[in-house]
Parts: sequence; C-alpha cells; structure tokens
Amino acid sequence: MKAKYNGTLIAQSDETILLEGNHYFPQESVKMQYLSPSEMKSTCPWKGEASYYHVEVDGQVDENAAWYYPEPKDAAKRITGYIAFWHGVEIVE
Repeated sequence: MKAKYNGTLIAQSDETILLEGNHYFPQESVKMQYLSPSEMKSTCPWKGEASYYHVEVDGQVDENAAWYYPEPKDAAKRITGYIAFWHGVEIVE
C-alpha cells in the first residue's frame, strides 16, 4: 500500500494493518520528514487516545491528516507504532 499527498509518496508498505477501513502503516515505512506534530487529540472507546500529525508537502499543509495511538488499549495493541492517514491523503495499492 502507498500513501500519497500532493503527488508525493509519503508512506509505502506491504505490511499495513487494515482496521475500520483505514490502512495503518508501520512507522518505519513513513517518510517522517513530511509530518509535523499536531496538538489535536481524539478518543476511541476501544483503541484509546489518538495523537495527530499535520502532513506537509511542497508548502501545502493538510492539518491533522495522520494519526496514531501512542499507547493503545489492549484491544488495539497491534497498531502500536503504526500511522494512518485521511483528509486528502490518497491511499492506493
């Protein structure tokens, strides 16, 4: 799977985890130079608290377009160290 934003490849992996319709990419497969920390947080009843990143490519910023669970609940432990994308980030095979 590949994640692209503004025509640029920002993540690629054959080992994503598909969960609730979202592909979670192993952090080592994500080009972290395109991500910057966000203050946004959200809570999922069974996964726990999510933290977010802004995605930026060539001066275009997609706010809060990536998220991860730093300390997921037991039911979601398998996505520890994984990052998912939305809001204009294209996910393709």
